[in-house]
Amino acid sequence: MKAPERPTVDLTERYPVFTREMKKEYTILVPDMLPWHFDLLVHVMQQEGYRMEVLRNEGRQVIDEGLKHVHNDACFPALCVIGQFLDALKSGKYDTDKTAVLITQSGGGCRASNYVSLIRKALKAEFPQVPVLSLNFSGLEKGNGVELGIGFIRRLGYAIFYGDLIMSCYNQTKPYETHAGDSAAARAECVERVKRALDEGGFARTKKLAVRILERFAAVPAVRTGKIKVGVVGEIYVKYSPLGNSHLEEFLLAEGCEPVVPALMDFILYCIVNNLNDAKFYGRRGLSTPVFRLVYRRLHAVQKKIAALTVRHGVFAPQHDFEHLRRCADKVLNQGVKMGEGWLIPAEMAALCETGTENIVCAQPFGCLPNHIAGKGAVRTVKKLYPRANIVPVDYDPSATRVNQENRIKLMLAQARELL
Repeated sequence: MKAPERPTVDLTERYPVFTREMKKEYTILVPDMLPWHFDLLVHVMQQEGYRMEVLRNEGRQVIDEGLKHVHNDACFPALCVIGQFLDALKSGKYDTDKTAVLITQSGGGCRASNYVSLIRKALKAEFPQVPVLSLNFSGLEKGNGVELGIGFIRRLGYAIFYGDLIMSCYNQTKPYETHAGDSAAARAECVERVKRALDEGGFARTKKLAVRILERFAAVPAVRTGKIKVGVVGEIYVKYSPLGNSHLEEFLLAEGCEPVVPALMDFILYCIVNNLNDAKFYGRRGLSTPVFRLVYRRLHAVQKKIAALTVRHGVFAPQHDFEHLRRCADKVLNQGVKMGEGWLIPAEMAALCETGTENIVCAQPFGCLPNHIAGKGAVRTVKKLYPRANIVPVDYDPSATRVNQENRIKLMLAQARELL
């Protein structure tokens, strides 16, 4: 007996769709995760004709807006992002009939792949006319996503590389600067320099641009006395976002520490490698597998080049080589464990310990199962491998107070000072 045909559903009747013609008139709002990286990424998208703005609104009212529209079982990053969108749309600053919102999607098993539907559900209650765009490389939201071309993707990649280098140099300079504000000025200058390179097409001249960034930060007057280095690992949003982690980096700087924050490109490479591991471990080999392998080799080559330039320059420590991260992961957790940040979290913890950053904050959203398993659950194994490791998992959620979070970190820092 022939099965009855499923009725077709016109998705355009369920939610507004962002069309190519809207690029000229619509302002697209982007949630704040990595302010300086996103400044560069937004600049690249503006080159493509999109009118973008990174949101900077934060505070309790943002969290409360998220709580109104997101189920408590959804993770804290979703609550923050949706709250930031709704708070901005209610501010009166934007014409809601000419405004859209954008979110990135990893396409993995994490709830991050469901953010678009959560955002649409929240907007439907108050701003049903606002379209939601998806920036993803996994085939999600094909009819309502950002148009991706080879040149566009290439510029995005280089923007992330230079954003990572600027972030690393800034964190290695700010704690030691002689005059307050010099490091921030150097960071702003470097961001503008990268933007000009992106505009002029010279962004791929890695040696020239990377060396200039290194030289600019090295020129900041600083007294490089011994300070406690604190690594920050964990879920992708709360690891980076000031809204999500209660301004963790600023707190560490105020405590006289040097924050050591992993590169955003590491997460990009992690997502690519997971596609290759799907073919290796689970037999999920497709037409895209050779493409992912080629892209990985190209991105890894650029990463190694920037690391080599940093070592040759001699002032700053380079960021981790991703192949080294993979070897570190193999000591703790199989690379087949890929839900959420999976094997990347213990890999980052191990790599930090091997390079002298033994004090680590593992930032995780409360209720994020992958991060509790691969993050908090891997701490014991990491400590067995590196007995001096001083790791504190910190939960971030709407009910957790900033004071309690900071007190947990202060206890870790007290032990770090004793060891120092």
